[in-house]
Amino acid sequence: VQLQASGGGSARVGETLRVSCAASGSIFSVMNAVGWSRQAPGKQRELVAVMTSGGVTKYADSVKGRFTMSRDAAKNTVSLQMGRLSPEDTAVYYCAAKLGTWRSYEFPNVDYDYWGQGTQVTVSS
Repeated sequence: VQLQASGGGSARVGETLRVSCAASGSIFSVMNAVGWSRQAPGKQRELVAVMTSGGVTKYADSVKGRFTMSRDAAKNTVSLQMGRLSPEDTAVYYCAAKLGTWRSYEFPNVDYDYWGQGTQVTVSS
């Protein structure tokens, strides 16, 4: 199983960026949860958004209303549209997937089985 993150880059405060994650094969169709986490320098990894196989999406309070996670089953990708960016959003963003059972009420606890490499997002004022 391979997860390949792309997108990200640099943005100014208030701008929008998009990161995407492509999976090998059709693994997203068999995963019970897919999501995005991020890690800022000197900080612990933080869960950003998680989507269940049924399409229920949960967001961290810090991004709720600004970030939107989506899934394209035909392209076997998941994306994270990040709006109204702030410097606090600067981090390496990782996509991840969980094969085992997961329910949205377990949020924010997700024990992912697979991780992609990260993609850098930098927001400057």
